[in-house]
Amino acid sequence: MTFSGSTRCKIALVLALSIGSFSSQVSANGAIGDHVNNLHAHLGEYSEEVQWLEDKFGAVVDAYEKQGKDKVDTDVMIEYWEEVDFHSAIETQYVPVYATIWQGIYGVKTAIDSGAATAAVRAEEAKLVHALWQGLGAVKLASQYQKKGLIDQVQTTEAEPTTPTEVIDDIKVRLDRVVAKYAEQLFEVATTLVFDTYLQRFEGIEGALIELDAPLVEDLEKDFNVSLPQAIEQDKGVDAVREVVNAMQVKLDKAYALLAEAEKKRKSVF
Repeated sequence: MTFSGSTRCKIALVLALSIGSFSSQVSANGAIGDHVNNLHAHLGEYSEEVQWLEDKFGAVVDAYEKQGKDKVDTDVMIEYWEEVDFHSAIETQYVPVYATIWQGIYGVKTAIDSGAATAAVRAEEAKLVHALWQGLGAVKLASQYQKKGLIDQVQTTEAEPTTPTEVIDDIKVRLDRVVAKYAEQLFEVATTLVFDTYLQRFEGIEGALIELDAPLVEDLEKDFNVSLPQAIEQDKGVDAVREVVNAMQVKLDKAYALLAEAEKKRKSVF
């Protein structure tokens, strides 16, 4: 899997700015293995696992095509995904693709469970396979940054942000996790994460941000408490939830710039 220049830049930016905050969190599917802190040594293993997943998922679709949905247990797809080390490698390194993989798994699963035409199931399978190999590419890129010491090691305890701009970075990573949890169909987990992020993170910087841009704060409050929770609760789909999150990320970028400038001015005074 290869990336265009623009895609590589986007991934690099996420790795450089966000991975430190995200990688401090424990995987929702259990303990994270030491392999995530030595990605380069495990790239061969990850490649084999992605190929194995492609074959296993393909076998499920083949069985559906030959025998029908009553003979296919689609839950096994989730078991396959959670079985491999690549699962936690991509979860700790690049959340957007992690969410897309889950979306792809459920795309195939839902199509089979609903008795969709084989062509439609194959189309969902193609999306899933693309996401898997894209994820491998992201992990390979992360391994390069890791070898150069440009990203923090994955920790099993959460590191608290200490400055307003660090809080913004942490909020953005948490919102990516909201999309991932929604894609996993963990709707309650996703909703709880939204409200926890608002209460534990955003409220802590509201006072400083109101002084800089009160309308921006009002917009983000609505997003946290209305727009994003409603998109999840009404099950509008991963694309719709991601669209809300993307819009929030743009506003958070503006908040980051305002807070960074305010911090710069404060330091210059002293």
